[in-house]
Amino acid sequence: MIEVADLRSLSLFSGLRDDQLADLAAAGTEVPVEPGVELFRHGDLAEFWWVLLDGAVDLYRHAGRDETRVGRMDNPGVWSGGFRAWDEHGVYLATGRGAVPGRMFRLPSDVLRDRGGVWFPFATHLIRGVFGTARSIEATARQRESLVTLGTLAAGLAHELNNPASAASRTVDSLEGACRTLLSSLGRLADGEISASQFAALDALRKEIDRPAAPVDPLELSDREEALSRWLGRHGVAEDWEIAPPFAAAGVDVDWCDRAARSIDSAALEAGLRWVASTLSAAELLTQLKEAIGRISELVAAIKSHSQMDRTPLQQIDVVDGIESSLVMLGHKIRNGVTVERAYAAGLPRIDAYAGELNQVWTNLIDNALDAMDGGGTLRVTTRADGDWMVVEVADTGTGMSPEVAARAFDAFFTTKDVGKGSGLGLDIARRIVQERHGGTIAIDSSPKGTTVRVRIPRTAR
Repeated sequence: MIEVADLRSLSLFSGLRDDQLADLAAAGTEVPVEPGVELFRHGDLAEFWWVLLDGAVDLYRHAGRDETRVGRMDNPGVWSGGFRAWDEHGVYLATGRGAVPGRMFRLPSDVLRDRGGVWFPFATHLIRGVFGTARSIEATARQRESLVTLGTLAAGLAHELNNPASAASRTVDSLEGACRTLLSSLGRLADGEISASQFAALDALRKEIDRPAAPVDPLELSDREEALSRWLGRHGVAEDWEIAPPFAAAGVDVDWCDRAARSIDSAALEAGLRWVASTLSAAELLTQLKEAIGRISELVAAIKSHSQMDRTPLQQIDVVDGIESSLVMLGHKIRNGVTVERAYAAGLPRIDAYAGELNQVWTNLIDNALDAMDGGGTLRVTTRADGDWMVVEVADTGTGMSPEVAARAFDAFFTTKDVGKGSGLGLDIARRIVQERHGGTIAIDSSPKGTTVRVRIPRTAR
């Protein structure tokens, strides 16, 4: 049974008379708080107003399949729920679950509405208006921010995927042509233009070809291709422009061609050389296709790492992995004119963190740095250990922030960017992820020569 003294001790009720407190106490009930026991559930209609008397209650929200703690009620007088007093569709904003044994005062929302309307009619009207307006604005703003963020990341990802996908498509078309040439050349050789021993000798010469490991100087490649074209012309090989380029790229020289000409009959020389050239072209095209597909796989892996969709929220992570995935996500903005310098300390320990949320912080800081440089400059990302802390710095060589802007950079809803720019995640949210979710700190050092944002995260969860 709730006593008037229980409510009088809370500053929340300091403006009420004893008879009003007695009225509330009679209309409400005392609910024990037990560790692990659920008191109210996120998304359910907020039929009751809950006020903490003593103990502690943890608040949880689901993000996808994972449940995350978003806050704690541990100061007597803090409250939750009761929103149906002002909005018939009001729901609990989180799930409340006991953390430390104690008590809560539970009052039906309709009682809160009735008593508020009688005791504080003007305040009740204000609360109802503010609640409805805030809900409408928040819903619209969140939808807009989500669409902008999704659009920005989707556009960047499409840009990054387009290059290797286009390269793979072009390579497949070229590979189809190389395979047709290879098969037609084999058909001619099989029709009797070459004996089995001659084909074996030609194949042995083919296997001797050792493609250069490093790219060949363009001038040297052009000279080699010209020499091969002249040799092919002297030996009556038509369409030398289809044979000389793959030969030159593979490192074939005139001496190799002389040995090939001595190994097979002159009637079979053109078909034999076309067959060797087409095998070289096919091998090179397969290498290019493998690289393109590998790049696509890397991008998909980076996206998977960035989103952390299949991971538990709190886990031991390598901070560098998250930073690198963020750089990949913003690769479309890192082009000519922007130099990325990585200063990752060796042997960095893993830390306890909400990986997906930290990745959003890195993405936002890097995106801000790139915007500050306006397409040209140096982006420097530094990681180092400092005792029990991990330090990450994102620095740019942009024009910096004014003292007034730097002082407000972490304020809610404050931005210096135009509509449609940025990641949709403000520095206020980044600050909350770092400070409130991870117990860390985030600070800005800015001057006309550039800006450095420094994040400090404890190695173990707090």
